[in-house]
Amino acid sequence: MSGVNEAEFLGRLKKFEGQPAATAGVGKDLVNEPMIRHWCEAMGDAHPAYTGPGAIAPPTMLQAWTMGGLSGHGDGTGRTSGYDELFELLDGAGFTSVVATDCEQEYVRDLRPGDRVTYDAVIETVSERKTTKLGTGHFVTTRMDVSVDGELAGTHRFRILKYTPAPLSSRPPEEDLARAEGREAGEAPPRVLRPRPVVNRDNAGFWAGVAEHRLLIQRCEDCAELRFPWLPGCNACGSGRWDTVEASGGGTVFSYVVMHHPPFPAFDPPYAVGLVELEEGVRIISNVVGVTPDKVRIGMPVRLEFLRVDDELELPVFRAEVA
Repeated sequence: MSGVNEAEFLGRLKKFEGQPAATAGVGKDLVNEPMIRHWCEAMGDAHPAYTGPGAIAPPTMLQAWTMGGLSGHGDGTGRTSGYDELFELLDGAGFTSVVATDCEQEYVRDLRPGDRVTYDAVIETVSERKTTKLGTGHFVTTRMDVSVDGELAGTHRFRILKYTPAPLSSRPPEEDLARAEGREAGEAPPRVLRPRPVVNRDNAGFWAGVAEHRLLIQRCEDCAELRFPWLPGCNACGSGRWDTVEASGGGTVFSYVVMHHPPFPAFDPPYAVGLVELEEGVRIISNVVGVTPDKVRIGMPVRLEFLRVDDELELPVFRAEVA
């Protein structure tokens, strides 16, 4: 961005917000059973709702029906010139690398074999310049609305980072880290907080329970199936009606890994991350504490407790019960 004022450049980027990224796009294939079958086999999902008469497509396939494949759409639909112009502007400023960071989907109606999807997309937001471990750049969020016969079926938000890769350095790692944190080598690094959990409308009740030192499990009001992690609908019968039960706190280590590398700020390796099977039958991923990581074993009994990691964050963890 040599010779270009940062605020001026951000203003040029912000002009793309609200511009279409795709207009009147048409799915290349009808929603169809073979693609549903391949998806379910790849994901290991054998739910009966996706097979046989009256089958629906897995909701998470929402974006799959809009993809043009390696050959693209070839019919004039798809990405607009505005999207390309935004990328050209970012590329020209040196933000030539790209990485997908996250996506968010909202489902409004089921998709069934034979449906033809149409879609429109908009460049929703372009962030100010951000510095990450990968490098410095801008986050671009695109929202796609997917419809069938003019009726909204779902919304897909996709966020990427267009960035300039952080240069490799011959300086010692401590010097690099200190420089990135704005301090002198040898000076104590600032306290780094653990990443914050993503709290949304689907899991807010879980985190409200944690704040009260209660581990809440969803229970379907129609078929009584317990589920964890929290989901908007029952994965056994599809019902959207649910209440909660409080976990007793007991469980066993179903599986685990010991993290040694790479190091992350606010974490002190080695540490054990366990897949814990609760007495209620559902499983949760959390840290196993109370023993050194090399002592963690499959089948080890554990007991729920709550760990305050800083002034604002408390997390459920599981303490090994050893004789």
